[in-house]
Amino acid sequence: MLGNLQIFLFIAASSFTVIHSLNLPATDPRRSAEGIFIKVNGKQFVKDGQPFYINGLNAYWLMSKASEPTEKEKVSTALHQASLLGMNVVRTWAFSDADDYFPLQTSPGFYNEKMFKGLDFVISEAKKNGVLLILSLVNNHEDFGGKKQYVKWAREKGQPISSPDDFFTDDLVKRFYKQHVKRILTRNNSITGIPYKDDPNILAWELINEPRCESDISGDTLQAWIEEMAAYVKTIDNNHLLEIGLEGFYGDSISDRKQFNPWYDGAGADFISNNLVAGIDFATIHIYPEQWMPSSTLLDQFVFVQSWIQAHIRDSNEILGKPLLITEFGRLSPNSYPVNLKERDSLYKLVYSGVYGSAKEGGAGAGSLFWQLLIDGLDDLRDGYEVILSETPSTAFVVYHQSQKLFSLNKAHAFT
Repeated sequence: MLGNLQIFLFIAASSFTVIHSLNLPATDPRRSAEGIFIKVNGKQFVKDGQPFYINGLNAYWLMSKASEPTEKEKVSTALHQASLLGMNVVRTWAFSDADDYFPLQTSPGFYNEKMFKGLDFVISEAKKNGVLLILSLVNNHEDFGGKKQYVKWAREKGQPISSPDDFFTDDLVKRFYKQHVKRILTRNNSITGIPYKDDPNILAWELINEPRCESDISGDTLQAWIEEMAAYVKTIDNNHLLEIGLEGFYGDSISDRKQFNPWYDGAGADFISNNLVAGIDFATIHIYPEQWMPSSTLLDQFVFVQSWIQAHIRDSNEILGKPLLITEFGRLSPNSYPVNLKERDSLYKLVYSGVYGSAKEGGAGAGSLFWQLLIDGLDDLRDGYEVILSETPSTAFVVYHQSQKLFSLNKAHAFT
């Protein structure tokens, strides 16, 4: 393992000459067993005969920046930085629905080839850097179109619907969504020549980012949609893993679990029943304590985070029998940077500790992905959660240390 001074030089330097001085171990599993799909064996991810633990990040913006010739180098830089800090999975968007600036799907079934080539580039560059991808297929929220845009498209075709939650029930909307899924999964990468559904550098598909159906808090509507769409995805692609995109809210299937929710009703989602659906290969949760508990103290928020992680690990172990991945977590750091940065690093350590503790014991907690990585020159994408490594070496230390701990487990837990 490299010393702190060497890591600091990597983070602080603008020169790639110094960046390349940070070398990961030669036996890093991300650089071996190419062409092998990640699978699930009970509660663990498996690659090439050994457990596969995940330390990663979110970078939703990769496709849009990769579609612009003057910006695509930023994608390469971000993926390279991720690799050098030992991160092995990046979650990003494979959607942009009628967005005014960067549309992928301009209308149902019609696509912007420039944006699609941007996504081709993201997949190609991820492979070059030994990083796997989770590709999300639609947004629950309005950003980049989302389910509201799908409902608008259907209404323009004469469907008498108006609520964004009609996304989950209207037959025409569901047909539009299935068309998009098929188009993404069967896309032939213009750079690698490999159809997406046959590319092992894609770790998993995500049905929808943060699904909620607050018009039906019983959970029945979302449950039916997940069952239908999971089955549909698997008819096209049985190579890749599939997850839902859940935040982790508990529903009525085990009502006493609602005590762990940051609010009572669970927003129409149900962590237990949703993840028991056939075809869903692993469970996910998100963690945003200051958003979900804005009136609570920092201590109370951190107590919540610890209980939130442990409850979901326990249920993934004992009820689901599937791996658990924390696919988003972060802490807002808008002002008074030194204080908030310390709080953020503490949150990262708390999340990482929960993951590592479970992984060390062979449990379901298999990894986490922070929100979000930016690089210099992307100030327009700052949201207060951004990690720019050159600005925050302390966070880089925390991330790199988790990568090394999980890498050690990969070696120690190899199957014999």
